[in-house]
Amino acid sequence: MSRSPARTPRARDPYGVGPVGSLIAPILAVIGLVVVAAITLSLLNGDVPFVGGPKASQGADNGGVIGPQLTPAPSNVVIVEPDVKFKGTFVYAKAGNIWTQTAAGPKQLTNSGKDSMPTWSPDGEYVYFIRTDPDVHGFWPERGTPTNYQMDVTNLFRVKADGSAQPERLATGKFRQGRYTFAYWIREPEVSPDGKSIAIISDAPNPDKNDVVLQFFDPATGRIRKSTVPENGFLGHQDPEWRPDGGAVLVVKNGRDGANGRPTIVEYDVKTKKTRNVTATGYTSPSYSPDGKYIAATRTSNLGTDVVILSAGNGRELARITTDGASFAPAWSPAGDAVAFLHLDGATTDLQLAKLTRNGSDLSVSEVTPLTEVSGLDPNSRPHWFIPAADLPPPTPAPTPPATPLGSTPASSTPASSASASPAP
Repeated sequence: MSRSPARTPRARDPYGVGPVGSLIAPILAVIGLVVVAAITLSLLNGDVPFVGGPKASQGADNGGVIGPQLTPAPSNVVIVEPDVKFKGTFVYAKAGNIWTQTAAGPKQLTNSGKDSMPTWSPDGEYVYFIRTDPDVHGFWPERGTPTNYQMDVTNLFRVKADGSAQPERLATGKFRQGRYTFAYWIREPEVSPDGKSIAIISDAPNPDKNDVVLQFFDPATGRIRKSTVPENGFLGHQDPEWRPDGGAVLVVKNGRDGANGRPTIVEYDVKTKKTRNVTATGYTSPSYSPDGKYIAATRTSNLGTDVVILSAGNGRELARITTDGASFAPAWSPAGDAVAFLHLDGATTDLQLAKLTRNGSDLSVSEVTPLTEVSGLDPNSRPHWFIPAADLPPPTPAPTPPATPLGSTPASSTPASSASASPAP
């Protein structure tokens, strides 16, 4: 958030990682790099390869998160590869607007120039996203002195996926407390499989008292409920992802070791409110396979970021989808046979598709195809993929047990253990 004349470090720093009084802008990029500019310190935490990226809007500090450039609407065209066939529809952000893309081509869904972080409703009827209103007036105590501010306010919106209606606002981060007005962050919405809850990353209801962590928005009541996922210091969370059965949420617990980022994917059981570590440090942007057995994630090494496949049970790395050091933010196909991801070439972000083959429990990549070319997608907005139920493959039927003759005793049997997938070299 930008504001003048004074600044509140906690409100400006949504991940709580900056020294008091500094200007912090976590780009959520390559782990272990800290770049110091004249007035901006960027914490790079494993989501976007550090080879360039979007700039903050002119004259506005986005409160610790650099968002897409706010360009005049409509945004430039998305260039797609011809004759690439895939099922369903992707949604992503470009230049502050929301786009969808089918095998027939792309479609611009919004034109505000202020939109990011889109995701699908479970039925594919709506796209949920974040709209940022810049330069909103705020009035809040600064070290006990009431002070005027210019703030960037985040809002949760949704829009009909067919574009048949205007976007509607579901929640705003702007709030009042007595005579004061301020704002909290709403980021990275993810709708539960039953549509009754939306996981968000937020410091609601008061950023002076809360960190940017996993919370749940109830669209029926408008209430926000904080999770019990622990955090490292004040570093907060990012990248929520619902398990396909709706019983748990994966989220990244941010961490640091000196100047190095140490993010970890954890699983939060929404019923028991218990949390378990899924991975060691170094993984972000989880995306479940439709059967819940695997997780596609971004892995950071000294060479950059790559997309990998992990066991959902123990977090073991089973396969590498990319090895180029410039790929990130995977989205698993609802059909289970492919993973899409963002790829950075120079300073330009595009969407690519990796087709998967399975041999028992072993997964491998059979083909990688570009879906867009030199299109400049928003690297801080994960792509999401929807396929209608009618176009999904039928579930694999359970084997029918052999008939047992009357009067006989069924023989005891031990299920055959599945072969473990070989980790990638």
